[in-house]
Amino acid sequence: MGDPARDIGGDTAATVFKASRMNDSTVPAAAQVASIATPINLILLSLFLILAYMRLRPSKSTTTVLPTPPSPTVYRVFTPPQLQPFNGQNNQPVYLAVRGRIFDVTSGRNFYGPGGPYANFAGRDASRGLACGSFDEEMLTEDLKGPLDRLEDLGGEEMEALKGWEERFQEKYLVVGKLVPVGHDEAEEDEKTL
Repeated sequence: MGDPARDIGGDTAATVFKASRMNDSTVPAAAQVASIATPINLILLSLFLILAYMRLRPSKSTTTVLPTPPSPTVYRVFTPPQLQPFNGQNNQPVYLAVRGRIFDVTSGRNFYGPGGPYANFAGRDASRGLACGSFDEEMLTEDLKGPLDRLEDLGGEEMEALKGWEERFQEKYLVVGKLVPVGHDEAEEDEKTL
């Protein structure tokens, strides 16, 4: 008993050659994969990194332009004639009064400004119209120099509706003033003489 390759009945060199060919074909595919560190792959990786850097790097002109802040709003006392110009026309803010409080509704200009569904309330006391659910001109006080509408003739349901509107305005808009009649002690001097 000698060599097992001879016992099979073949030539030793042929048997070794067959075994080596068999070993090459039985090697798993992972072992036959070429290294990823080839020159072309390194060039492609370098190009990718350069492009990523150029895309993500901060720009050289980093001057940030901030929007101009709105002018500060000072709480003040208004009379109806003083409130009227704040109707959104001529780039004015939009104010309206509800039960003596004046709200800056400029952020809702689409509703309260010129052309909006509530535009007739802009620059006016909107209390009666909101309470009655009417947006007609008749709901507004005609005599701006007369006494303020005390809303004494409104019923309980109308007053509840008005309170609901007032709460909504308080949640959403800034109170910028107080509405007083012309000639009131708190009114500015120029309005007392009118």
